[in-house]
Amino acid sequence: MGNNDDLINSILKELDNNNSNSTSEPEVPAADVSDDIPAEEPAVSQEYQEVPLPEPEHFESEAAPAEEAYSDVPQGYDRAFQQPKRVQSRKHKKKKKRRSRVPGVLILTTFIVAVSITLSLVIIAFGKDMLGIGKSDTTHLIIVKEGDTTEDIAYMLKDEGIIRSPKAFMFFSKLRKSDSAYIAGEHFIKENMAYETIIQKLTSTENSTKESVELTFEEGIKLDEIAQRLEENKVCKARDFLFTFNSGGFGCDFEEQLKNTDNSLKFRRMEGYAFPDTYMFYEDMDPDEVCQKLYFNFNSKMTPERYQKMKDRGLTLDQLVTFASIVQREAASPETMNIVASVFWNRMKDPEEFAGKLQSDPTSNYAKFIKQNLEVKNTSMIDAYDTYICEGLPPGAICNPGIDAIDAVLDAIETDYKYFVANIYTAETEFSVTYDEHLEKVAKIKQEEAEYLATMETTEEEAEAAQEDNNAQ
Repeated sequence: MGNNDDLINSILKELDNNNSNSTSEPEVPAADVSDDIPAEEPAVSQEYQEVPLPEPEHFESEAAPAEEAYSDVPQGYDRAFQQPKRVQSRKHKKKKKRRSRVPGVLILTTFIVAVSITLSLVIIAFGKDMLGIGKSDTTHLIIVKEGDTTEDIAYMLKDEGIIRSPKAFMFFSKLRKSDSAYIAGEHFIKENMAYETIIQKLTSTENSTKESVELTFEEGIKLDEIAQRLEENKVCKARDFLFTFNSGGFGCDFEEQLKNTDNSLKFRRMEGYAFPDTYMFYEDMDPDEVCQKLYFNFNSKMTPERYQKMKDRGLTLDQLVTFASIVQREAASPETMNIVASVFWNRMKDPEEFAGKLQSDPTSNYAKFIKQNLEVKNTSMIDAYDTYICEGLPPGAICNPGIDAIDAVLDAIETDYKYFVANIYTAETEFSVTYDEHLEKVAKIKQEEAEYLATMETTEEEAEAAQEDNNAQ
């Protein structure tokens, strides 16, 4: 019996130690349990009667396994003996953390908002383009060729800066069933036109009822002369043409070359840029459309190769056109233009002999023309065009040169000539290196001109006499 009491006391002490330190599992005493343990619960000393037993609900579902695991423990203490193991297993059980859905929802919401805003901006941009909102009223000359498709026309409009989306225009054209209705020829389109209006312009024959007018502007013609011819042929008013043409702003590439040009002493700001050619106009035509034709033609003549030569010669576009206008008026024929241009190049390279003056008679004549057409006298402007007074090139062109004169300046062939004189009656030009040689040739040409005039007078007198004899008979 004493041995049983010792065993019970050892178990109770172990339980007491496990209640105060729950970090380790209790160990079963190594002592054997005797087979003669009484069935009834033995008496426990007063010292251990205050030890609390585990709550019953903690072990309801696991009572049977606990009893099976500790079958060698005396009956009546199996539930108490399970308590440390039960507590330990609960302490080591990991809790699963629940992940928040808030970041995912915020990312999805932000993405949807961003896509909505982007789509809205795209729709607004296409809508403005289709309606022509926010664009300038610049007029463009569109030339539709035979066989051009809707795609060709759409990309032509995009290249001209009239529309932004060829695909949208093609889609709209297909909806309008206009793909096979485009008319070949010249069409004037403004940037602020809606797709609907552009298609109407390109598919209509609005000018078919107007009287067509064909005009030829020869090389060396002045801008005022062009304006007068346009008015005489009822194309547009001369004053309206001059104002519109000198205002510019048609979006041509060559206009970008003129941005830094000083126009303060110019008589006609865009003199020289009305390219001489044969044009087809209509009566009562919009001055914008008339000017666009001339601008477009000049722009097409200024190729990248000519621009490169211009830079190689150290010239601006305005200087090139001004120089070419002098050559155009001085040369008696296209064949002599290169040599005439070389004379002025040599004069500019020899400031001592010529004091920096080109000494061109046509510039003096243009200065007189300016004086006659100024509403308020401007001596500074008049003198700036007279190359017997001013140094170097005048502030602007004195006429509208052709492509031969422009190329003659760009070619800049090398000669020793510094003087020339042209026979206006025979269209021949004599070139000289020295001034004395020049004077001799001037005298020779004057004598030839006198002989020519005398011959012409004799011929006219003989013709008149013959006419009188015929009338008398």
